[in-house]
Amino acid sequence: MKVHLVDGTFELFRCFHATPHAQAADGREIAACKGLMYTLVKLLRQPDVTHVGIAFDAVVPPTPGTKVAAADIIRDQTWMAADVVRALGILIWPMVRFSVDDALATAAARFKLDSGVDQIVICSTDNDFAQCVDGERVVVLDRIRDRVLDEAGVGEKFGVRPAQIPEYLALVGDPSDGLPGIPGWGAKSAASVLARYPTIEDIPDDESEWSVSVRGAARLAASLRERRREAYLFRNLSILRTDVPLPDAVEDLEWRGADRTAVTELAGYLGEPGIAERVPAWST
Repeated sequence: MKVHLVDGTFELFRCFHATPHAQAADGREIAACKGLMYTLVKLLRQPDVTHVGIAFDAVVPPTPGTKVAAADIIRDQTWMAADVVRALGILIWPMVRFSVDDALATAAARFKLDSGVDQIVICSTDNDFAQCVDGERVVVLDRIRDRVLDEAGVGEKFGVRPAQIPEYLALVGDPSDGLPGIPGWGAKSAASVLARYPTIEDIPDDESEWSVSVRGAARLAASLRERRREAYLFRNLSILRTDVPLPDAVEDLEWRGADRTAVTELAGYLGEPGIAERVPAWST
């Protein structure tokens, strides 16, 4: 059995930017949700997709009659995105106190301990999730490029072990999460230094004490000396929580089919009645 954990907020943003703008008859923007329904149906049609959970950041209802920016347009579709997911029969975790990343990290850490689970597949492109990878038991799937990142892949891509990803991101930065990193540090220098010193605390202040040869060592050491406290903060921000109080057991994620009436109504509202014909199974 595989358990697929989907970053719903990422999928909604991706669909918004990949789908031409469209409005329903009542004037509401629906493009992101139209794309979301298509991409989730595509996922459900895969033969190894039997257990699925999806998380969204806080669902905010739209404010009628206001002009909104692109980010607000996406936010205002989260209410409908939740309806799409429920209609498809997928277990949903709407996050308020915690982030989507923390929810999926918690689910991965919990469900990988279940003897009935062969593999956890985290569906996202967020670099943070590389820290969750565990051999081939927990992997990250980039659905856009159809690439699977296992533990060997983490080493090949980042040059560090999964557990070191927060250290790596603290030094290099992560634009998607607003982390600037430490000036001067890049992917190669961070990977080389972390190969010798597993944590930021282990890296000596004085480059003359480094037992690893890195180009620009003096500059890198000086930068880290000046911003070591910032590096610790960035690392802490990169560490995903695994203690989110999710109420569900792995059996609750089993996909038993979609709600035919709800999907048909939503597909009609989205102006895409043909979506319903692609749903592989119905619960009702």
